[in-house]
Amino acid sequence: MTDDLFAAADAPDDVLRPLAVRMRPETLDEVVGQQHVLGDGSPLRRLADPQSQGSLTAPSSIILFGPPGVGKTTLAYIVAKQSGRAFEELSAVTSGVKDVRAVLERAHERLVTSHKETVLFIDEVHRFSKSQQDALLPSVENRDVTFIGATTENPSFSVIKPLLSRSVVVKLESLDDTDLGTLIDRAIASPRGLEGTVAIDDDARDEIIRMGGGDGRKTLTILEAAAGAVSGGKRANDTGKPPVITPDIVGSVMDVATVRYDKHGDDHYDVISAFIKSMRGSDPDAAIHYLAQMLRAGEDPRFIARRIMIAAAEEVGMAAPQILQVTVAAAQAVAMIGMPEARIILAEATIAVATAPKSNASYNAINEALADIDAGHIGQVPLYLRNAPTKLMKSWGNHEGYKYAHDYPGAVAPQQYMPDELVGREYYRPNDRGYERQVKENLTRIKPILHGTGTSGATGTGVQPASSEPGHATQSKPATSPDQHASPQSGSGASHTSSDATAQTD
Repeated sequence: MTDDLFAAADAPDDVLRPLAVRMRPETLDEVVGQQHVLGDGSPLRRLADPQSQGSLTAPSSIILFGPPGVGKTTLAYIVAKQSGRAFEELSAVTSGVKDVRAVLERAHERLVTSHKETVLFIDEVHRFSKSQQDALLPSVENRDVTFIGATTENPSFSVIKPLLSRSVVVKLESLDDTDLGTLIDRAIASPRGLEGTVAIDDDARDEIIRMGGGDGRKTLTILEAAAGAVSGGKRANDTGKPPVITPDIVGSVMDVATVRYDKHGDDHYDVISAFIKSMRGSDPDAAIHYLAQMLRAGEDPRFIARRIMIAAAEEVGMAAPQILQVTVAAAQAVAMIGMPEARIILAEATIAVATAPKSNASYNAINEALADIDAGHIGQVPLYLRNAPTKLMKSWGNHEGYKYAHDYPGAVAPQQYMPDELVGREYYRPNDRGYERQVKENLTRIKPILHGTGTSGATGTGVQPASSEPGHATQSKPATSPDQHASPQSGSGASHTSSDATAQTD
């Protein structure tokens, strides 16, 4: 907590601050990137205006939401400095309700005694508990402080609604390559930076930008490390020219690029969403890229395997039903083997789903059926389809007239299976891709038989039905009990039980 915004700049000469701190912009015009939130009339511009003190229209609370290294803390500093407000800073990691109340009391006293407003900046505000965030509400409501919170997590889920409703949310984006290049060039030349003591070739500059991954602080940290490695504290080599940072130097100080991924934040959901949509869209290269992002960020491979299984059922379905078996086997192998070898199995399963023919007919079918159930469209099971393991249940008419499908040509009996209230309802509509084309052709032949409007030319069991009307018994072998039929392999009267029989007692 300090009223001195840039105490680092006034530090003793023998204390050298990190390059990223020394290069921190001092005005909004020096900020690199984020121009979409820094235009004239924007909340940050208005708040940084000295005339905004005492203004009834200036925002009283701002939440800066964005990934690390994009300038959230810097913007809070600049707003306070340019507007002439006092500055108080808390970290949600180390501060509690007591600390919050102490700052708010000082801010109120400062406002009453010297008529000076205070910017209260809370870094990582998403880590504050509900009670800690609640403690801010009265002071924000009464404008005792201008609250600026910084968070890397979506404030819709990490900030309490009362505080969120009183705040303007400003979404900051990762810095693009041009922005990062500007930071590098500025830091090399600036008296606050490296003062021209090193040079950098274009390939090394591009390498640092790639390694930075949109993070300005990370980019300057890599540059500082590379400058130290190449210069060793010397300002020039034997030729009088500054030493040059090369790609080899950059690689020696930083060999892994920054992966922008938070397993519990928006990145987690954004990347897995892109991963699933890439498999759905039949782009194996994009799917593998997002898989690599998740693996390199430390995502649980079992979670990824579960999502691939779901995609196999939802996106591929009956167009290639064997793909579900592939993904189940992959999930089992991942659980048995673990990383790093599991990456190969996940890649194979990902490519299998991405390159398979696609159908969401099964997905749509169950969703439509569930929607009917939820809407109350629930019919009665026809009597001839009901179970009847007891004499009492037989006396009710259960099972009477049921047509055993295997006693009919092609194992398709002319029989209504849908409840009367839902006759004609069609949930499953196969498409013409992959194996589902064959399924569609089969259903085209089967449905007229089921509905009694067609006949099958396929060879059946030789036992012909007595009637094609539902509710009439066939001339098949008499069942020894409901859902039981004499075995065609035995003449002794032994019976086999069909798979739809269930154990039930009176």
